Amino acid sequence: MSGVSHRAQSMKPFVVMDIVARAKELEAAGRDIVRLEIGEPDFPTPEIVKRAGHAAMNAEDTGYTQSAGLPDLRDAIVMHHRRAYGVSVDPGDIVVTQGTSPAMLLAFGSLLDPGDEVIICDPSYPAYSNYIAFLGGVTVRVPVRAENGFRLDMDDLRHAITDRTKAVVINSPSNPTGSSLTPEDMADLARVAEEYGIWIASDEIYHGLQFDGPSHSMLEYTDRAFVLNGFSKAYAMTGWRLGYLIAPHEFVRAAEVIQQNFFLCANHFVQVAGTVALLEAQDDVARMRAVYDERRRYLVPALREAGLGIATEPTGAFYVFADARLWGEDSLELSERLLEEAGVAVAPGVDFGPGGEGFLRFSYAASMERLQEGVARLDAWARAHADPVGPTGPRR
Repeated sequence: MSGVSHRAQSMKPFVVMDIVARAKELEAAGRDIVRLEIGEPDFPTPEIVKRAGHAAMNAEDTGYTQSAGLPDLRDAIVMHHRRAYGVSVDPGDIVVTQGTSPAMLLAFGSLLDPGDEVIICDPSYPAYSNYIAFLGGVTVRVPVRAENGFRLDMDDLRHAITDRTKAVVINSPSNPTGSSLTPEDMADLARVAEEYGIWIASDEIYHGLQFDGPSHSMLEYTDRAFVLNGFSKAYAMTGWRLGYLIAPHEFVRAAEVIQQNFFLCANHFVQVAGTVALLEAQDDVARMRAVYDERRRYLVPALREAGLGIATEPTGAFYVFADARLWGEDSLELSERLLEEAGVAVAPGVDFGPGGEGFLRFSYAASMERLQEGVARLDAWARAHADPVGPTGPRR
């Protein structure tokens, strides 16, 4: 017998990457495409971080490290959590990874047995359900609603918990919605987790990019938490591939063994650069955050004026998740039309779960000039192509 495994066949594609590929094809053919589909910072990596990486390579820091990561980097992570959140983390509970995605594999791999259920928000980052299914787990989706700011409702969470529930995943600030849980939400979530004996996987990759006050780590509220974080978003280090997992102590050795077998370790010189990022690049993060906020304050009202629905303004990350049902019910078809007809690349909401259907995700990790051009094209397209009446009422 031969053929692709059932496990691989069951994994759903990340559709936005198909949009990326088509956008690049059009650009190669000479089309000017406004790229608002991908969640990648448009800033260069801070100079102080690049210099540290170069110096580490020149110092021959190019070999293997401990599987759990360099002690200096784990100590820097401890210092960062003490400074940012006022929490104490044991460096022995940290495993450094090649990006936050491998940290998900370590967390879910050390936690799940076949048939275990994991609750995720709908919509949410699509890789969560794929990791869970790949490891034999079962994804349970809890809708989060635009009119509630896409926040997880604790009553809905309680109703979703069964005797097979092992964990709940949160992402605050969120991809794709840009929403954030309040401190009260997080305290309530901690109480639910402790009441039912479940774990919380807290994806904190967009920390540092919150606009209504400081981000809060789940570790401030409970020790029943796996924290996943990395350097791609706040530090503009996507291609460096560096992240980390902070795990409850009983799971750390299992996570480290998975790391040893699947990845060995994160790159040595990248870990050196990451240490400098945490300790010395916070001013760069603040500068980038201020620019993202300026773009956000432009894009939200501009998209509303173009006819899209935004019930609650995003408070973090660099995304606007807009109700586009006035333009069409099928978000994938709509995103393809906008790319081909308007020259604007956006992410279809259905990519993030059934609850995202009818929405489009706009990334404002693009210059103000490109955002303005994109909005102008969308408005012109809507006037020429979109139906004047949709399920949300007549176009303004």
